[in-house]
Amino acid sequence: GQALIDSGQASACAYENRGGAAGTIGLAQFATGYRDDPHALMVMGSVMLGGIITGRPPVGLDQVRPIARLTNEYNVFVLPPDSPHGSMQDVLRQFRNDPRSVKWGGGSRGSTEHIAIHMLARAMGVPPARINYVPFRGGGEAAAAVMAGYVAVGGSGFSEFLPHISTGKMRAVAVTAPSRLAGTDAPTLRELGADVVIGNWRGLCAPAGLSADELSALESSVTRAMQSGAWQRTVRLHQWLPDPLVGEPFARFVTREFETMRAVLSKAGMA
Repeated sequence: GQALIDSGQASACAYENRGGAAGTIGLAQFATGYRDDPHALMVMGSVMLGGIITGRPPVGLDQVRPIARLTNEYNVFVLPPDSPHGSMQDVLRQFRNDPRSVKWGGGSRGSTEHIAIHMLARAMGVPPARINYVPFRGGGEAAAAVMAGYVAVGGSGFSEFLPHISTGKMRAVAVTAPSRLAGTDAPTLRELGADVVIGNWRGLCAPAGLSADELSALESSVTRAMQSGAWQRTVRLHQWLPDPLVGEPFARFVTREFETMRAVLSKAGMA
């Protein structure tokens, strides 16, 4: 909002926080309450896609129009400092030979780290039913479980675990990014032989009832906002990873992400 104001794209911004059900409650309210509003935007992301797939709400992605991807945060897999595993290679070897013996911990069912583990299992030929996954309400609970040794491997957004990695309370052993992340020497899953890339991205969408000209105007406004000093400062403050993608390329990305996630979650019996 402040970035839109600072870049001269808006004179004022109002906010509504409509949480719940992975954002699908807010999606329903946005789709019905703002259908023809050319000044309305809603935050969306991979979590919402998972919520649509697993929760099957009465509204879906056809009720909105993707405008732009803003940021992305890839997951990191970590081990307790006293783990018997020296590396992710060791974890994957045990996971392949005895899947149930590896207890994974992370966010709620359908979270990006949960999906990443299912993608990893598929790449390694491990049946989904053999995955031993413990869901937690957030990264804080997952971190505590890792440090206490309650789970063998933890997964969450990199920024969530970074303070514990930096102080040696957990060891980063792999990331779900296409290339290594700044701040850790942990290899990518691709480097380890598994073609798994998934991030917890966030973006903006508009109501479905807008004209092509109205959608184009919003895309231009958001692009200028992402170039503003206010946005750059916010990105640095929160240690976000900028990952801009605007207009039709973003819409195609959302479609691909949705189909990939639906395939994984369907095979896992969660869709």
